[in-house]
Amino acid sequence: MSAPVTVPPHRFYYLHNFQQALNWLSQRYGDLLDAAEQQFVQQFLHLPQPSQALLVRMLMRRGPWFRQSKLQYEEIGDTLSAAHHLEALGWIDRHAPIALDVLFDLHTHAELHTIFAQSLPSRTSRKRDWLEQLQQNPRPAQAYAQWHPQAQEVVWCVQETIGHLAQRFKLMFFGNLRQDWSEFVLADLGVFRYESVDFPPSARAFGTRSDVDIYLSMQACRDALHEASADACTLREQLLQCSSENAWLERRRAKLLMQLGQACEKAQDYATAHTIYADCSYPGARHRQIRVLELQGEHQQALALAQGALQSPESEEELQKLQRMLPRLLRHTGAKVTRRRAHAAVVGEAIRTDLCLPLPAPPCRVEHVLREHWHTSQAPVFYVENTLITALFGLLCWPALFAPLQGAFFHPFQNAPADFTAPDFSLRRTALFSQCLAQLDDDSYRECILSRFADKQGIQNPLVIWPAIHEDLLRLALDCIPAQHLRHMFERLQADPHHHRTGLPDLIRFWPAEQRYELVEVKGPGDKLQDNQVRWLQFFVRHAIPARVCYVTWQTLPEEEAACT
Repeated sequence: MSAPVTVPPHRFYYLHNFQQALNWLSQRYGDLLDAAEQQFVQQFLHLPQPSQALLVRMLMRRGPWFRQSKLQYEEIGDTLSAAHHLEALGWIDRHAPIALDVLFDLHTHAELHTIFAQSLPSRTSRKRDWLEQLQQNPRPAQAYAQWHPQAQEVVWCVQETIGHLAQRFKLMFFGNLRQDWSEFVLADLGVFRYESVDFPPSARAFGTRSDVDIYLSMQACRDALHEASADACTLREQLLQCSSENAWLERRRAKLLMQLGQACEKAQDYATAHTIYADCSYPGARHRQIRVLELQGEHQQALALAQGALQSPESEEELQKLQRMLPRLLRHTGAKVTRRRAHAAVVGEAIRTDLCLPLPAPPCRVEHVLREHWHTSQAPVFYVENTLITALFGLLCWPALFAPLQGAFFHPFQNAPADFTAPDFSLRRTALFSQCLAQLDDDSYRECILSRFADKQGIQNPLVIWPAIHEDLLRLALDCIPAQHLRHMFERLQADPHHHRTGLPDLIRFWPAEQRYELVEVKGPGDKLQDNQVRWLQFFVRHAIPARVCYVTWQTLPEEEAACT
């Protein structure tokens, strides 16, 4: 059931979107709505359209306090009349007591001087100073009419239960609290476009009402962690109680435990950090556990854990960190240390270039300076850091990324599958990725990538940064990069797209006449290779993919040379 439309629908676009969301929730989550929530939906749908619109306007704005004069909307008309029906239901209240600091937030400097004319003789003081002055003689919260008897307007408070209910509805619809109802508007305007995924009504973020409660409990823990308003042990106990059979909720809980452990580590509470990491399944927690054992002087225990982890590393990243830590732990325990090459030596087989270029004026990023230095019409150079190779992969493997698997899509405003960061993301789609990559065995991959670039233009994809790519760049890449090289890089991306989509080189050089290319990581004075860049460079060396690291220094000005001598 929906409210009767009495004005052109586009004027109530936000109301239409909210009604869509309620219909969606009723269809997909009807069994998870309690009596109060079901009653709200029915009462809302029976309200006059202006009253519906006014409530949605309030819920979309920062509240819960609203002045009548700030709620003037042409399509709603008489705000007082629209608010009457909401007050009758107890959803908003003009008599709710307002604290002094809230009153100050709602009014301007001049308005406050009118309200407190007898108490604030100086017009030149700041609002903050006035508030501090009045707080010296505390006044209890009271209704707005008592604070300002001469007011020609009403101030309403949206009841806390309504605010919580709206928050819960938003969470159930989006599966997160990061997105809000503006997603509808941005999609309608074409600001964001999303892939249309045909997922069934049974596909939803939350399987039980308890799942929603657990998410909200974890959100409260997250807020407390970021605001440092609770001690670590309390938060740990609360998070341990938030266990769920819902896989993506468990991933979220593991991530929060990881963040809590890092906060303890930062505070040098290593014992608590170790306990937290030991309970945490989030990628990287085992490495952090070894690190805090080392910081506590428990070198033998740290070494044993590190050696065990080396037998079955969870990722390339963990292996890299373990290899860096192991010699240090061996030294601490008095064991024999086998020398290993440093990162620079490991990637030394990749061609290294050292260039000394004129210092740009005005200052410019070193990658762009080198691009300009090398770029010619016969050998064009492009800045493509983490964009070109990932885009080629994302376009070719689009069907695998947006397959309507269980637990992947919950609502129409997702830019990526919900399990995109999950360890089993690729494993669940092995056959789908194989079908996509099979096109590399013939020339069909070229047409597939180019046609998909045209057909999917602007649609959100976690691997495609649309402003960074264009058709000419794609054609050059497809002409110059052999299919076998693409297969190697795509297979690495497929293994862990969330992490492997970063660390790719800054520049790509093309020689179209020779149908060849080269990837170039650029480092300015003082820059060092990051771990994820080293891993990609090692990969390039293993697969004979042309790549180099170019270290750029700046030419010394003549007057500087004279000063030095």
